[in-house]
Amino acid sequence: MRVTETGSFSWPVRVYYEDTDSGGVVYYANYLKFLERARTEWLRHLGFDQARLASERGLLFAVREVHLDLRRPARLDDRLQVTVDVAERRGASLLFDQAVTREGDADLLCHGRVRVACLAADGFRPRPLPDDLLAEIAR
Repeated sequence: MRVTETGSFSWPVRVYYEDTDSGGVVYYANYLKFLERARTEWLRHLGFDQARLASERGLLFAVREVHLDLRRPARLDDRLQVTVDVAERRGASLLFDQAVTREGDADLLCHGRVRVACLAADGFRPRPLPDDLLAEIAR
């Protein structure tokens, strides 16, 4: 984990055999997993654990919308960096800008925009983002 010079949160990912198709290229749906892992680690970096948010505050996050732009293939054994930037904050949702690059290479492999909704765990209804989370995001 690192925070880049532009302030983006970055999480390293290694491409394993299980991530690839028969040609040794990352299967497109696995980019969603890479983005999810990076957002989870970003949240943890801010001091918030999703299991505790659910059990102690009755709060969940659910992906509401995803847009992927797959530009170049990642391959078996590649070391990737997945970045997380908050593009927009609304009352009960966050829009993330995320990118996947090969470590040491500036070429963009995948760009994702992911909207995540904040929900009450006991009914899956929209719930305002917690003030303490908003304060950490603003830092």
